[in-house]
Amino acid sequence: MIAGRIHSTESFGTVDGPGVRFVVFFQGCPLRCKYCHNPDTWDFNGGSERTAEEILKEYDSYKEFLKSGGITATGGEPLAQAEFLAELFSLAKSRGIHTCLDTSAGVYDINRHEIIDEALKYTDLVMLDIKHIDSAAHKELTGIGNERVLAFAEHLCELDIPLWVRHVVVPGITDGENELFRLGEYLSGLSNLKALDVLPYHDMAKPKYEQLGIDYPLGGTPPLTKKEAVRAKETIINGIKSGLKNHKSL
Repeated sequence: MIAGRIHSTESFGTVDGPGVRFVVFFQGCPLRCKYCHNPDTWDFNGGSERTAEEILKEYDSYKEFLKSGGITATGGEPLAQAEFLAELFSLAKSRGIHTCLDTSAGVYDINRHEIIDEALKYTDLVMLDIKHIDSAAHKELTGIGNERVLAFAEHLCELDIPLWVRHVVVPGITDGENELFRLGEYLSGLSNLKALDVLPYHDMAKPKYEQLGIDYPLGGTPPLTKKEAVRAKETIINGIKSGLKNHKSL
C-alpha cells in the first residue's frame, strides 16, 4: 500500500460535489493561479504522508452525515499523485462511496495517461476548472497554457465520465464577453457536461498570503459582484446554445 502526501481533510464539504462530502486536500500543485486560495498546498514536499486506509478510516467516523455525498479529492492537484488517487478511489468504490475528483488537469499528458486512467476507472464525477479559454491568457493567469486542460476535458467526454465545469470570473482577466462566449461554445461540444459553476472572484485569501510571506498577485482587483457573475454565466450559456445550434446544423 502506497502513501500520498496530504495537506488536510474537511469533514463536511458542501461545495465540493453533490451532497455533503468528505474532502481530501492533496499536497502539491504545478500551477500558480493568481487567485489561488490554497497557496499552502503548492509545495510538493509539504503536508504529511497518509495511506488510503487511514483516510477512509477518518471518513468512516463521519459517514452517517455523508450518506447523500461521498468523498472528493481536491488540492493542490490530485492528478499529480494519480497512483495514490487510484488506490484511494478504488478502496472508496469497494465500500460504495461516491467519488469526485476536483482538478485543474495541468499535469495531464495525452501521450502518458495510463495511471490517470486507472484513477478515472473509479471516479464517478469530475469537477474541472477551466481557468481561461484562451491559451495565452491561461498561461498568464496560471503559468501554463490550457492545452492539457482541454485535452483532459475531451478525454473525459470520450470516457463518458460526468463532468462539472468550474470557471472563476475575475474582473479584467476572465470576464471578457468574447472569451466567455467562446468558453460556452467549447463546452457545447462536451456531451458529458452535467453542470456549470460560475464562481465570482474574491480576495479572502489575502491574509493567508501574508502569513506565508507571499505577494498577493491580484491585490488591486476588486471582488466580482453577484450581478456580474449572473451576467457572465448568461454569456457562457448563450455560447453553449450557439454551439449546440451549430452542431445540429452540421
